Amino acid sequence: MGKVYEAITPRLQTFIEAQHVFFVATAPLSAEGHVNVSPKGIDGTFAVVDERTVAYLDITASGAETIAHLRENGRITVMFCSFERQPKIVRLHGHGRVVSVDDEEFADWQPRFPETIAARAVIVVDVERVSDSCGYGLPLFEGARERDMLIGNMERRGADGVRAYRALKNTTSIDGLPAFEERSISERAPSEPERASR
Repeated sequence: MGKVYEAITPRLQTFIEAQHVFFVATAPLSAEGHVNVSPKGIDGTFAVVDERTVAYLDITASGAETIAHLRENGRITVMFCSFERQPKIVRLHGHGRVVSVDDEEFADWQPRFPETIAARAVIVVDVERVSDSCGYGLPLFEGARERDMLIGNMERRGADGVRAYRALKNTTSIDGLPAFEERSISERAPSEPERASR
């Protein structure tokens, strides 16, 4: 039987942190726009910050729908499903924001996650509704392991190649909404050594 919680309980946090994959759903305001669902699953890229805040490291990829939708309206749902013995689904509804790698705040979030040039942003979600439900209709999977392709692909491109890829693939959503905006070197926040020398 499904249940709504006041916040992320320690038991739910344990369940969330044990899952190998999660799904992120967002949508534009326009009724003609496309609803988007993105699967995520790279180890160490999701964090429960507190009972009402979660965050995940957003890796550079071929689209930027989540970023575009969050910048337009902020609505987001994050879903975790158990494909192992315990049949359970957890949904976190809330509002999210984008902390780009070019934002000064990114340095505060980065230590929570693996460091990689493939990182594009941290998505921070203020959780407003927490619920669970049975996962009786989900299949059982065993022997899941990570692919090493996405981050490896981006790291082989190098920092300049990743920026060029984002400029080509991530600037707008499929509906034409503004998405990831790559700042030029001169526009970026100064690094720690630069700030210290001022």
